Amino acid sequence: MSLLKALLTAALLSTLLKAQSSGADSAVTGLPEVKRIYVAELIGTEASALRELIIASLASSKLFVLTENADRADAILKGAADDHVFTDIHDVEEGVSTRQSGGKSSSGTTLKSGGVYAGLSVSDNESHHSRERKHEAYAAVRLCNINGDVLWSTTQESQGAKFKGASADVAAKVAHQLTLDMEKARRTPAVN
Repeated sequence: MSLLKALLTAALLSTLLKAQSSGADSAVTGLPEVKRIYVAELIGTEASALRELIIASLASSKLFVLTENADRADAILKGAADDHVFTDIHDVEEGVSTRQSGGKSSSGTTLKSGGVYAGLSVSDNESHHSRERKHEAYAAVRLCNINGDVLWSTTQESQGAKFKGASADVAAKVAHQLTLDMEKARRTPAVN
């Protein structure tokens, strides 16, 4: 009976080793193979909101299944992102000044005397002070397979769009760039 146990244990161990080695070989090697993505926490002070916007933008592309379980993903999107709101202050001073003088004088030995004198001075100064609230966001992200190989990367930044804030615009740009690059990769035959 113990020989049978030993054979079963050896067979089970062999099956497990084969499964582990084939799991390492099953990592996607190209962008067209990616079907399921996990978006990892992004590095940056205001990155958590950008992560959520990137997830929403990728989900709306309908190209991928997004998962909250990294173990089930074909690829992991990771990187850094940030969102800044600041006030830009401009102080400008301009000035123009001109002066002109003239004169004529004469004198005589007797009672003769005369003279003409003129003067002109013009000055103009202007100063402008403006404060402008600005909003900037950026994301530098990469898509890696389960072995850590980088399959795709992009850097996007924005100061806001006509109908979107800077963060939403960056997230849309990341999803759009991944969509374009995925379509291009699917049209291009793989080179081995």
